[in-house]
Amino acid sequence: MKRREFLRTAGAAAALGTLPGHIRGTGQKPAFTLWCWVSGNRDYAAEDWRRQFARLREAGFHAVLAGGANREMVSAAAHAEGLEYHRWFWTMNRNGDAWAKENHPEWFTVSRNLESSLDKPPYVNYYRWVCSSRAPVREYLSGRVGELAANPAIDGVHLDYVRHCDVILPRGLWDQYNLVQDIEHPEFDFCYCDVCREQFAALDGRDPLDIPDPPADEAWRRFRWDCVTGAVRDMAAAVHAQGKPITAAVFATPGEARRLVRQAWDEWPLDRFFPMLYQRAYGEDIAWIGDCVREGVAALAGGGVEGGPRPGAPLNAGLQLRWLEPAQLAEAVAAARDGGAAGVSLFELLRMSDAHQANH
Repeated sequence: MKRREFLRTAGAAAALGTLPGHIRGTGQKPAFTLWCWVSGNRDYAAEDWRRQFARLREAGFHAVLAGGANREMVSAAAHAEGLEYHRWFWTMNRNGDAWAKENHPEWFTVSRNLESSLDKPPYVNYYRWVCSSRAPVREYLSGRVGELAANPAIDGVHLDYVRHCDVILPRGLWDQYNLVQDIEHPEFDFCYCDVCREQFAALDGRDPLDIPDPPADEAWRRFRWDCVTGAVRDMAAAVHAQGKPITAAVFATPGEARRLVRQAWDEWPLDRFFPMLYQRAYGEDIAWIGDCVREGVAALAGGGVEGGPRPGAPLNAGLQLRWLEPAQLAEAVAAARDGGAAGVSLFELLRMSDAHQANH
């Protein structure tokens, strides 16, 4: 695939090195934007980051979603290359948050087996989650993202892991973990902490542990969706108060997100949504990407949820480069665009080989 063919397929810049309109200061919103997730945990000097971001600029990219260390240096390098820098923030998975783990172990979610994710993380060792039903947790997270948004080096805040732990993994990952998840197993079903149980009992009159089949109970499912949504609304208010946009990486479709991770993202007041359409994780083909985009765009189009997104909020399809050869990337971008996406975002920068941009 020629680089010019990639750009034409993506609908980004008209020629190499041409930046989207509003980066140049024309005030025009680009019709189709290219973003890229960037892990900042690399031993790079400033010139190394400039070189990496120059590759993105030359391919017509608009922004990076970046985390890790050396944030001021990475932000400066991105801005020097004409890219927006949105701070990538792990939200409810707080494994790396030593302060929370040491000072507030009660904040962490509890499974239906009554085991804390702090003490017994499910699936992998870094799956330690804080509970969105707790007011101090919401205040803490809102304070963190508000501080990030107040930094003039940051153009926006990007939430990740803004959900509960996966009660069911996408089907394509079951073999990797030697699991069969045709039901919701209690060790992966969160959260049953004292605060969740007390709040639900106050609303519904029942302790969720007394419900004969908790996974099938609509009120209990809705309670957990609403807890996450409430936390997101608080964080959105904190970021918007600083005049910055807030976005999130979310699961593939609103329906799958609710079912797998208690995430009702089509009810969130965000400025852009990045569903992770990693087709192989679901055992699907590239055409599935377009189907998911259509479902997500349709869910966002109508609005109608008080405190939710504005109607027609933009959706960028998240694409996993590990599972896309260069020709497949072009096909995936086309599928996303045909489905109505406002752009794509690639995971992640260092997986984007020269073959993804140039000849192969």
